[in-house]
Parts: sequence; C-alpha cells; structure tokens
Amino acid sequence: MSVFTKVSLEEAQAWVKHHYSLGKVVQLDGIASGIENTNFFLHTDQDVFVLTLFEKLLPQELPFYLNLMAHLSTRGVPVPNPIKRLDGQYLGELNGKPAAIVSRIPGAPITEPSLNQIELVGEQLAHLHLAGKSYEQHLDNLRGRAWWTSVSPEIHPFLNESDSDLLRSEIAYQVTFGMQDLPKGPIHADLFRDNVLFDASRVGGFIDFYFACIDFWVYDVAITANDWCVCPDGSMDHERLTALIGGYASVRLFTQEEAANWQTMLRAGALRFWVSRLYDYHLPRAGELTHAHDPEVVKRVLIHHRNTTPSVVLPTQ
Repeated sequence: MSVFTKVSLEEAQAWVKHHYSLGKVVQLDGIASGIENTNFFLHTDQDVFVLTLFEKLLPQELPFYLNLMAHLSTRGVPVPNPIKRLDGQYLGELNGKPAAIVSRIPGAPITEPSLNQIELVGEQLAHLHLAGKSYEQHLDNLRGRAWWTSVSPEIHPFLNESDSDLLRSEIAYQVTFGMQDLPKGPIHADLFRDNVLFDASRVGGFIDFYFACIDFWVYDVAITANDWCVCPDGSMDHERLTALIGGYASVRLFTQEEAANWQTMLRAGALRFWVSRLYDYHLPRAGELTHAHDPEVVKRVLIHHRNTTPSVVLPTQ
C-alpha cells in the first residue's frame, strides 16, 4: 500500500475514462501505509474508490484475490468489492503494472480496540471463513513454509548470533511439524489492526486481501490474535484473547485438532511476520511513502509463544 509506481492525476483520468464507467476522476491521493502494493484513494465526481497497482503479484495470481473479494462481498462479508471494467474484467494494467479498482470501505482503523470491538472482529473472521467454503479457486500460501525457508539465507547475514539461532530453530520446528487434517479454506492471512476498519460501533470491513490464500482457518485466527491481543512485551492479554476467541467461537466452534495445534499456529503466525519484516527491513525496495514495520515486535511474540502455554483454550465442538 505504499507508492512505488507513480501515477499522475492526468494518467488516472485518462485510464479510468477509457476503461470504467465511474465518472470523472477529480483527485488522486497516495496511501502512505503498507509495504506491498501501490494504493491511491481515487476520487471521482460519483464516489471515492481505491486504486491498487500490484508491485509483486503476477497477473495470473490476481484473479484469486479479486474474485475472492467479490465472492465474500456478495455473501454479506464486509470487504472491498472489485469494480468491473467496461470489458467485464476486474484486472487491467496501468503504467506497466497490473491494476484494479475496488470500493472504499467505510470507517477507520482503531489502534486501541475495546473488548467488544475485538469480539466483533472474531465474529466477522468466522463469517469470512464460512462464506469462503464455497469459493472454488485455489492458491497456496505464498508466505508459507516454502517461502520462510527460501528467504532465510538472505536474512541471516544481517542478524546477530542469537536472532540467527532463533530463526533457524523455529523454521526447523515448523518445517518438520506434522500437521493434522485441520479445517481449511480461504483465509485473510494479514488481519492486523490496520486492515480492519470500524464504522461507529460496527466492523466497517476487512481490507487488503493480497496475502489471502487457502490455508488453515486456525492459522488465520492465530495471526489475528498475535496483533489484536498482544502486550508490548510480546505476551498475550488474556481478556483480549478471550474476546477474540469467544467472538469467533460464537459463529464457528473449533475442532479438537485445531485446539491441539493452537500453540504451534500461534508460533507459525509470529514466525511468518518476523521473517517478512526482517526481509523488508534489511532488503527494502526503493519507493515513496514506504513504511517498514518493526521486526522486534513480532520477535517478542514468537519468543513468548515458544516459552509459554496459551492462556486461552479454544472452545471445541
């Protein structure tokens, strides 16, 4: 969501006029957050939309994300709805990059959510998982075990001995861990606080689906818990975790296998984001308005999960 590829107002006006029926573009504002794609608020004389230029994802990968958002939106999950072009497609090309326009979701992120808001996030995440059951397209997790293993050699030279040992140890544990047949389907895979918008007292929507994939549902819950329920020292806040898990379980109870693998999933979620943040911090790309997240935050979470049993047991069927 940083600005890596420049787009002028005139370029946006010509592109939208030629490919969409959205009125005249009157303003274009770069969104100064995130590290993967180039995003703009696209103001027309009809409404405000989000224009995304995809910096890493390939055109053949993108239909999975755009079609998933459309699938979820039509089933009542509050997510951005991709806008069809005049040719009936969601995806086009702008300034040499794959590009798409989606609806703007109402609301804003909340840095310090209440217990009730955390519970609502859990509920909506469960609704997302269930609504995605009927989605037929497949995409493996592009930030899963194979990716951790492939990029870690590039990261080790930047780490001290302690961090390097921690990274090797955790990857070895996760790679050799024998997973049970856990429930899976489309997951968001990046549901941090900045990717949830609140509109007054309700969840306005989940945004930024471009890490979505087919993976374990409980892994998605673990990623969410590692941001929404964590304390500054990396430990988990019991009340917040209880709220998130309770909200989710009010819609879908967990299986016995998910409960048995909960701690491993928490560790996997922390490892995934420690690796990606280390990579983005030490091997950044040139770009305007770029903000790399602090790797130390999720490292503390990972260390906590390695040393501590989860304080909340998942409610099971």
